[in-house]
Amino acid sequence: MLTKWAVAAAVAGIALGAAQPSFPSPPSDAPSLDFPVPSAGPAPSRGGVPTVNPVPPTGTDKPTHPPGVPQPPLPRSVNVQLKVERDGRLTVREQVIVQARQTMTRTAPLRIGDRVFTVRDPRVEGNGTAAVEGDSLVLRLGEGASTVDYTVDGTVEDLGDRLRFRWQIASGWDTVLVSVRASLLTPQRGSDFACLAGPAGTEDKCDSALTDGGAVLRVVQSNLDQGARVDLSADLPAGSVPATARFEAASAASAASAFALSPLNGVGLGAGFLLLLAGFAVLWRARARDGRALGGEVEPVALLDDRGGEVVFASPDGILPGQVGAVVDERVDARDLSATVVDLAVRNYLWVTEVDGDWQVVRRNPADDALTAYEKAVYTALLPEGVESVRLSRLRAEPPSIAPARDAVYRDAVSRGWFTRRPSAFGPLGIAGAVLLVLGVGGTVLFAVLGGPALIGVAVAIVGLAVLAGGRLLPLRTERGSVLLQQVRGVQGFLNTADPGSVPAAQREMVFSRALPYAVALDDVEQWLQRFGGLDPAADGTPGLYWYATQDPAAAGDQQRFGQQFRAFLDGLDEVFATA
Repeated sequence: MLTKWAVAAAVAGIALGAAQPSFPSPPSDAPSLDFPVPSAGPAPSRGGVPTVNPVPPTGTDKPTHPPGVPQPPLPRSVNVQLKVERDGRLTVREQVIVQARQTMTRTAPLRIGDRVFTVRDPRVEGNGTAAVEGDSLVLRLGEGASTVDYTVDGTVEDLGDRLRFRWQIASGWDTVLVSVRASLLTPQRGSDFACLAGPAGTEDKCDSALTDGGAVLRVVQSNLDQGARVDLSADLPAGSVPATARFEAASAASAASAFALSPLNGVGLGAGFLLLLAGFAVLWRARARDGRALGGEVEPVALLDDRGGEVVFASPDGILPGQVGAVVDERVDARDLSATVVDLAVRNYLWVTEVDGDWQVVRRNPADDALTAYEKAVYTALLPEGVESVRLSRLRAEPPSIAPARDAVYRDAVSRGWFTRRPSAFGPLGIAGAVLLVLGVGGTVLFAVLGGPALIGVAVAIVGLAVLAGGRLLPLRTERGSVLLQQVRGVQGFLNTADPGSVPAAQREMVFSRALPYAVALDDVEQWLQRFGGLDPAADGTPGLYWYATQDPAAAGDQQRFGQQFRAFLDGLDEVFATA
């Protein structure tokens, strides 16, 4: 038996969701359905329960089809049967009519604020599929009639003196529903029914919500907009069924959803994994190349070029003595700077002379544009503006600052394409890795809060960390630098095998002097001095070495004595630069 919705009935029940602020509360005039008072008349024979005389519909509520004749199914219509079981479960059957050559998809949220619902065992009889995807129940149905069955946990909330049932009987459909009809059956009669229809957050009433004498609530809603919902609630007597409602903080739920292995998260992790593999391959190739440059066999590389009987000095790729050590061991040490001082003397910018058991470095020519930045830095460190000479003992007592010279060597190596970066710097890869790491961590936190694909942020952070570490593990030398390293090792082979007898006597002093700074940088001074121990410095027409002088004229041509004095001078220079 049916009764007309009481339009003027007083509002009954406590507002929906009073115990959970995340639920929208119904308006003060929300429909409240009480069982109608039975009319007088003879008691039926079935258990003495009075019957309820229906009020015939009037106006627009008049039926459009003859009494007793079932209404024909309409395309894009949904009929829903709800039953609250005695154990608190809600069993649902949805009968959906899909228009020919069309599809309908429902993405029903299983989280409303802090309220969490769980759907189990979804199945479809007909043309379609049903599955739980993340925090949603997703129905994908094809043309024709389909029946969907599933079980819901979490629809009954304990309010202390009563229970409250809640479920959205229609929500998340991707098309306008022409008709929604639903019935709710509970173990004991409910009260304070409320039915809202429309977009989430609105408080518009359903078209019709009626109860009959069998405690069955029947709901009718027509023309439900795409994505809108029909939200039904009812109060039940306390203890009539177990309370199953579950609440979970939105942040924790968002985080759980954000880190779930969704398709988008899977794509992000897969892309990150491929990038890591590619980066590892690049790192392995670069380190293998550098290893071959350090340990492979090389042929001697001559520093001399015989051009028409005249010996010309030429170093591979124009490398200078002070840069040799940096290319070999990727750092600038004291011996590299000492080699630079000797080279500046050999090239007539400085002059070295013995003075009373000490050595004096004298300005011979000003530092011009032919010098590199690091050579100028070494020159200025020894002889600042206005200083014409300095003794080695003074430099040992007051070591000059050579940090600018070291920095200039690294900058020069980077500008020449031998190094990817300075040893102490992050370099382009390090900077890119740091940026990716910050973006990944920030994205992970943001997605975790908003419930987005946080695993993408994790993947970006991991890639950033790998790039940052790889930038430090990647050899400092570029491919060009590795080739130069092999050539430098070839120069060392030349220093160990060069035959002074193959050089014209008049040019031996030049060959000996020009190669000496490279022998200093490569720590081959002893062999080079011994190899040219029989050198006659006067063979070029002038006594002694042109860049080194002694106060004893008789010792000017003594190459053995020069070797002893030069070793001591070199040790003094190393001491200066080691403590600077």
